Amino acid sequence: MRGTGKAGITVDGKRHPRINKMVRGFFIILMAQKLLLLRHGDIGKQYQDRYIGSTDASMSLLGHQQVRSVRALLDTEGPCRCISSPMARCRETAAAVMETADMDFTVDPDLREIDFGQWEGMAFGEIQKAFPGEISKWAEFNADFAFPGGDKIGDFQERIVGVAERLVGNPADTILVCTHGGVIRLLICHFLGLQPRHYILFRVKHASLTTIELFGGSGILAGLNETGRAE
Repeated sequence: MRGTGKAGITVDGKRHPRINKMVRGFFIILMAQKLLLLRHGDIGKQYQDRYIGSTDASMSLLGHQQVRSVRALLDTEGPCRCISSPMARCRETAAAVMETADMDFTVDPDLREIDFGQWEGMAFGEIQKAFPGEISKWAEFNADFAFPGGDKIGDFQERIVGVAERLVGNPADTILVCTHGGVIRLLICHFLGLQPRHYILFRVKHASLTTIELFGGSGILAGLNETGRAE
């Protein structure tokens, strides 16, 4: 198979160095670091199908129920450290998990969701009408694109890369990260060596667990959208 760059499996018929690194990692699988990425629970019908980033919404009753249902999955993993976004919905998620688990807890401000600026709280159709020229620019996921009055894509990417590097450097074997859908999708792309624009390929449900096994900074996607509940 011929790849197209760093994200490909092979380049010009040769195995990419990232894959060589991953293959070597299989021989030390018992030493792999494990990241458990948990998206916060539901935040209420008033926010359904709307872009919510910097808005500091709390979880709904349903959201709390969703998080409680995933605790059994976390119990089997035994994380010893929990790192949370500072947003209320993520701190509430972490608090609900830690009701039945004893682990160190810290907040990392860089785990917050992207700021959609003037698009906060709007549905896609509303954005299309109000900002018709910006939608196509956003779809390109160019690092220079900035949401009107909000974050620039490149700044968000840089912030999440910084988070990834700190997670790799963390001495804990298994880390629970309570954060947001956009953050989780970019972390998946980073650790799997995918271009950031491929974030759109991953759907991350509320209160779902994404598991990444790390081998020296490279990752294997070991689980996606695990919820512990019937869907």
